Amino acid sequence: MKKFLALYRMDMGEMQKMMASTSAEERKKSMGAWEAWMKKNMASFADPGGPAGKTKRVAAGGVSDVKNDIGGYSIVQAESYDAAAALFGDNPHLIMPGATVEIMEIMQMPGA
Repeated sequence: MKKFLALYRMDMGEMQKMMASTSAEERKKSMGAWEAWMKKNMASFADPGGPAGKTKRVAAGGVSDVKNDIGGYSIVQAESYDAAAALFGDNPHLIMPGATVEIMEIMQMPGA
């Protein structure tokens, strides 16, 4: 099996609007959908991941605070890109405006 990194991306402004306009009950229902989706796909997860926090960029010139649209990650195992992508077709993340999930294979280091 191959491993794939899944990045949950979203427009953070839209995310903040959605959080401000939904009730606690609606957020609880959304979390229930996430829990059900995770349980249904648990056998495919090498690491279920979690939400991403603030971002620091490290460069030769130093460290800086930056913003991006990455909201979280997961690592899944699948036979192919198509199989990995298919796992996310019904992911609750996709109900948010402009939300996407990006899938990339985690390549094995040569000699490892």
